[in-house]
Amino acid sequence: MKNTILFSLLFIFLISCKKEMVDLIVINSNSYTVNSNFSKAAAFAVKDGKFIAVGKNEEITGKYHSENVLDAQNKTIIPGLIDAHCHFYRLGLQQQKVSLEGTKSYNEVLEKLVAFQKEKNTNFITGRGWDQNDWEVKEFPTKEKLDSLFPTIPVAITRVDGHALLVNQAALDLSGITKDTKVSGGEIIVKDGKMTGVLIDAAMDFIKLPKTSKKEAIQGLLDAQKISFSYGLTTVDDAGLDQPTIELIDSLQQTGDLKMRIYAMVSGDKQAQIDYYIKKGIYKTDYLNVRSFKVYGDGALGSRGAAMRKSYSDRANHFGALIFPPERYREIAKQIAASDFQMNTHAIGDSANTWMLKTYKEVLKNVKNRRWRIEHAQIISKNDFKNFDNILPSVQPTHATSDMYWAEKRVGKDRIKGAYAFKDLLNQYGKIALGTDFPVEQVNPFLTFYAATIRKDLDNYPKNGYQTENALSRKQTLKGMTIWAAYANFEEDEKGSIEVGKFADFVILNQDIMEVEGSKIPETQVSQTYLNGSKVY
Repeated sequence: MKNTILFSLLFIFLISCKKEMVDLIVINSNSYTVNSNFSKAAAFAVKDGKFIAVGKNEEITGKYHSENVLDAQNKTIIPGLIDAHCHFYRLGLQQQKVSLEGTKSYNEVLEKLVAFQKEKNTNFITGRGWDQNDWEVKEFPTKEKLDSLFPTIPVAITRVDGHALLVNQAALDLSGITKDTKVSGGEIIVKDGKMTGVLIDAAMDFIKLPKTSKKEAIQGLLDAQKISFSYGLTTVDDAGLDQPTIELIDSLQQTGDLKMRIYAMVSGDKQAQIDYYIKKGIYKTDYLNVRSFKVYGDGALGSRGAAMRKSYSDRANHFGALIFPPERYREIAKQIAASDFQMNTHAIGDSANTWMLKTYKEVLKNVKNRRWRIEHAQIISKNDFKNFDNILPSVQPTHATSDMYWAEKRVGKDRIKGAYAFKDLLNQYGKIALGTDFPVEQVNPFLTFYAATIRKDLDNYPKNGYQTENALSRKQTLKGMTIWAAYANFEEDEKGSIEVGKFADFVILNQDIMEVEGSKIPETQVSQTYLNGSKVY
């Protein structure tokens, strides 16, 4: 009997020795590989941080051996999610400021500011997240109550979209701004001859905000990473970073403190920064990719800063504005076109989209595979859709379901037909990159999935969905959050799908997002997140 047991153990040992040792084996899964066939797999093996085999249970267990075997118990697995447009660093910094998201009135905003100051006792109050469109009185606030509550402490709180700022008199005095200060590419809102305290787009730059310390910056990045991993994000496209922040990110990644993969769009608002990175050239590691510039074409629709071809339907003779003079965009585009870098331009209004598409076409001269992107592509004129044949649309589906209550009032019933037109954009280019724009919207990528496919809010409004002719299928949406987003970053050969040779980034979900009833999609949660085959959440 003893000999039989020893023989059996020896046999098992010899069989194991013939199998290739790997770091991780996952079995009994419902994995959507998002490969070219969009096939499913039950198992896969990981070695040295990459997928080395994908297939059936018996194929993987018959060839590979590991001390780390994960039985997925038929749970759904998808590739690590990629947010193609967000503000990762800003999200982290926001964790250390007053949060105003979801406030339902100006008074609620004031209450949060008072409570924050009572707890923190800072010498300059900053925060973000208010949105007058969510209030009963859907008008910009004014600074009188701020001045009364904080007569000597400067206050500067940013609108949810980042394109409007409310400040008190103390902040204006500190910054030396008056109603007569000249602004190009923005607006100082004045009412009855007095400053309201609301600054739009370029006017915001005049406010002298307190500088972020290195300690705060590091903590912000780590906080943003923790939040992002909890939602299954393994790569984020941070839209608009300066050189010091990019270098800090790289240093934290090199030491292993920051593991999030980041596609860094260099902020293109300063010529010196454009010159520096074009001279330096593309910088690429397994975790950081610096090969694009983020340029602001215009402001936001909610603050009426988006550049429109005709005046706003709810504000006569107001057209919004381009951030820079038109010729400046041509200069920037020519310089980037002469390099290997990608140009990604924020364009919300139909005028901004028209001008940037025209500029792109002129400087690229029909050169293929530059993958230049229009970020947001929010309101498109009918004749401009065809110009996306060689320009990649990068959109954020939750903008549609956040804006749908008031967007038509801004642009009218005709222009709204070309707004949030994800399917029409996909049909032109053949791919579409999907993101959230967090912290403008929530980090949760499953709300992106829901908005793209079902096009309703969480209260099931509207009953039949919002402009559903432009809804995406679930397959298209998952691609937009994985392989197409990777393509938008020139990274489709290393991530975006569960395939041999790619980074072993994957996410285990609590339900099958491809099959669950549409109304249940927002209930999707991440059970585990893996990066390089190692669990990070």
